[in-house]
Amino acid sequence: MSYPKQHILFDLDDTLVHCNKYFDLILNHFFDLLQEWFATHNLTKNTIREKQIEIDVAGVHQVGFASEHFPQSLIDTYQFFSEQFGRRLDFREEQELRSLGRSVYEQEIEPYPGMVETLNSLQKAGHSLHLYTGGEQIIQERKIEQMKLATYFNERIYIRQHKNVEALEEIIQMNGLDRSITWMIGNSLRTDVSPALAAGIHAVYLKQPKEWIYNMVELQKNVNSVMYTIQKLTEVPRVIHESIQLHQQKRTLG
Repeated sequence: MSYPKQHILFDLDDTLVHCNKYFDLILNHFFDLLQEWFATHNLTKNTIREKQIEIDVAGVHQVGFASEHFPQSLIDTYQFFSEQFGRRLDFREEQELRSLGRSVYEQEIEPYPGMVETLNSLQKAGHSLHLYTGGEQIIQERKIEQMKLATYFNERIYIRQHKNVEALEEIIQMNGLDRSITWMIGNSLRTDVSPALAAGIHAVYLKQPKEWIYNMVELQKNVNSVMYTIQKLTEVPRVIHESIQLHQQKRTLG
């Protein structure tokens, strides 16, 4: 069955490829280290986690998705508790934390289940696929190359330090996209769904079993947009095509 061509923008991290699970692995190691270093102060993992999240989220708001931000959030958390408990800062410990934080970007890239199947299905249906991701150019390009994603997106790849409505608007206007047939697919309410609704395009939210607190925001509805929530990436073609059919039925009846 043929469908009217849609413009479909995909997020990358935790939409097409795994990301947060690697940060969780590094953070668990970080929690163990700090508990060992601050053993005499009965520092709990939850206390460390809460402080690191606070520092991490504040930093992303300020600098965007800069690679050095995450390692620095580990060091800043370590420095906070060192000052709180009067423990002497150790340069070697700080360097260990910096190396630990940076190692998250060296993990082997793993595709989300159904990534190839989903992209193949949409490409075969004749839709125009775009990749819109946040982060540093070199790091994101490495992921894109390893996953051979240019096969689907060609030159329609956009990497931005900040993912917000201004960045999305720039992409929409630069490509002259018709908002009524443009979609944003992503796992973040803050950086994917909310900007899409603000820009008057449609959104598909790939809900995560474990959400990063930075991603959680209250959404403002837009009468020009539709939004779907899905649990699996492979649901994307179905919900888009069902939405197209529903729209066509309304036009026929209207």
